[in-house]
Amino acid sequence: MTILLLVALLTPPTPSAPRPRPAPRPDAPAVWKIDPTHSELSFRIRHLVGRVRGTFNDWDGSITGDPADWNGGTVEVHIRTASIDTGNENRDNDLRSDRFFGAEQFPQISFRSRSAEFHGDEGTITGDLTVRDVTRPVVLKAHYLGLAPGKEGRDRIGFEATTTIDRMDYGVKYNRVVEGGGLLLGDEVDLAFTIEAIRQP
Repeated sequence: MTILLLVALLTPPTPSAPRPRPAPRPDAPAVWKIDPTHSELSFRIRHLVGRVRGTFNDWDGSITGDPADWNGGTVEVHIRTASIDTGNENRDNDLRSDRFFGAEQFPQISFRSRSAEFHGDEGTITGDLTVRDVTRPVVLKAHYLGLAPGKEGRDRIGFEATTTIDRMDYGVKYNRVVEGGGLLLGDEVDLAFTIEAIRQP
């Protein structure tokens, strides 16, 4: 028994098999917060034979994705309806009323993307636009403007995107027949986004 104990003490232990290392986790897509101070959300609609332009002054949003490949990226934007601004106070108050956007009952307009497909800097973003609590699919034609370092040490990205919607689809139906039988306003509304966004920590 003494010999067996001595052999056991002198025999080196059998090394255990090394544990497999977990595969490295891929980096999460970067989140970019839209900077409204250096961004613009504008619209244009026909009025008689001219065009009326406007914007919204209170809105925010974010972009998630990789500047090296925006395929699969996401966009989300929230707009305070009452911040509509066409440069005319009486017209803006009318647009806030129930005849148009109903800002008191429907305080927010929103867009949320469902897919993004890019070839180089050009792409399309498909998503859902909600106005007056009515949600409809829209497709934006997008152009990636590039990436640049910001003065606070965080990168910034830029995008332009455009689309055209029919306001009737969202219940914004007010119109008036004018002398000669024409309509005061067009149904189609051109939307344009110029966005600068800051990378988040």
